[in-house]
Amino acid sequence: MYSPYLLFEHQALKNPDAPMLIAPASAKLPYAPEGFRYSYGEVFARISLLKRKFAEAGYGIGSRIALLLENRPEFFDYWLALNAIGVSIVPINPDLRRDELLFQLDMAEASLMVVIAERLGELRDIKPGKVSVIAPGDDIPSSQEPHEARPGGPDQECALLFTSGSTGKPKGCILSNSYFIAVAEWYTTQGGIAEMGEGAEVALTPLPMFHMNALGCTAVGMIMKGGAIVPLDRFHASSWWASITDSGATIIHCLGVIPAILLQLPIVKAERAHKVKFALGPGVDARHKIEFEERYRIPIVEAWAMTETGGRAVTTTAADDYTPGLRCIGRPRAGMDFRIVDDAGNDVELGEPGELLVRAKGANPRDGFFSGYLKDEKATEEAWEGGWFHTGDVVHADEKGLLYFFDRKKSIVRRSGENIAVLEVEAALAKDASVKASAVTPVLDDLRGEEVFAFIVESEKTKVGEPAEKARQIVERAGAHIAYHKLPGYVVFIDKLPVSSTQKLQRGEIKTMAAKAVEEGSAIDLRKLKASIRKAG
Repeated sequence: MYSPYLLFEHQALKNPDAPMLIAPASAKLPYAPEGFRYSYGEVFARISLLKRKFAEAGYGIGSRIALLLENRPEFFDYWLALNAIGVSIVPINPDLRRDELLFQLDMAEASLMVVIAERLGELRDIKPGKVSVIAPGDDIPSSQEPHEARPGGPDQECALLFTSGSTGKPKGCILSNSYFIAVAEWYTTQGGIAEMGEGAEVALTPLPMFHMNALGCTAVGMIMKGGAIVPLDRFHASSWWASITDSGATIIHCLGVIPAILLQLPIVKAERAHKVKFALGPGVDARHKIEFEERYRIPIVEAWAMTETGGRAVTTTAADDYTPGLRCIGRPRAGMDFRIVDDAGNDVELGEPGELLVRAKGANPRDGFFSGYLKDEKATEEAWEGGWFHTGDVVHADEKGLLYFFDRKKSIVRRSGENIAVLEVEAALAKDASVKASAVTPVLDDLRGEEVFAFIVESEKTKVGEPAEKARQIVERAGAHIAYHKLPGYVVFIDKLPVSSTQKLQRGEIKTMAAKAVEEGSAIDLRKLKASIRKAG
């Protein structure tokens, strides 16, 4: 079974009555207020019809189709139908602004985008003559070029996922069929407290299908095991425990922000009425992990991976004990080779922090990794300098072979599981006539892990007025160019930015200054404004 569709077809033919997609009414999904429950056989019937229609319209090997279908059942129908005939999907973040969406469509050269019905009117003419936009169930327009409709092999592109790096614009990660199989194989064979049974698991996730966590682990992993997927629209604290209990979830997925929010809620009966065996929670604060496990009796499995590394270079704590309160990311999977190096590329001493370099053991060090960055061979080869993939993450190892997260080298903000390139935020701020210069950096946030912080140097013509109001207006205007989660949550106006003798921003000093401003309370706090922009969008 070398593709997600073939895995699915196998399960659908073997056990068509088994549940595949579940959402209880208590999840309060706006598009499915009564919830839903679809078997493998029901989904198979829909997919069989869809793949025939796409094949007749001329789509196949070499095609890319964008999907803005959130976590709705239609997403799985279209993705698996397209995978069956060799078409790659480009899952779209619904929070993207127009410029961000156009960038991804242009990069992917997608000639068709399938969107939720509520967005059809808004997006129908996003790129007239170049991109056709339809809603689920609409007639499928003919492909601009005919393609052969057939199952792709292991190396065939399955999906193009965009990930923020340190160079500004998101990079398109080309992910093959074998990439997703490797992710699912790792996920389903972690063992220990993450042991899974055949046809026995129900995995609930509020994470989006445009991330490898939900798409690779939850979706393909459950298909591989013949389990069910509970794809929530987002994390909702008020309905979280009812959704888990009523769906019969045995596995839940969460990022660092979710336990932090849940622990602030009053105790309810449903939080102990669940059947959950474990939670996969990368990036959960070590303090919250201890309290969460004690209160809810759900062990949290910490893990590490990147979109680029997939399931080939990945770690897990599922089968190991370690000292509570430490940010342990676990043991590297079998078949993963790694080094921890200093800035000169030399291996560090045991226990010392250094950058994590990874590769697959064997003849092909890139086996199971991403296939490369779309239209950016230079960046791909730089990432693989010296035959090792350079993660940009700083870790250290202990004598038992466990790895511990220490810091990041890259200029990114890790907010609620989203990687945000500081250069992309700075570029959005630079579009504002009132901003002469800016420097963006991460600061710690109890709920989200990190938040976006911006130092802003005003242009000479705007150095009057109330600072808080000016900051609010700047952030609101930036919201026209980048998604809400990338907007600064804190702003400080500054006369000049700290730079080196070569006029490069001193990122380390900027990060220290930002942390101090938040601690002292001198930063303008715009986190509530970000939330309102999200709701308005």
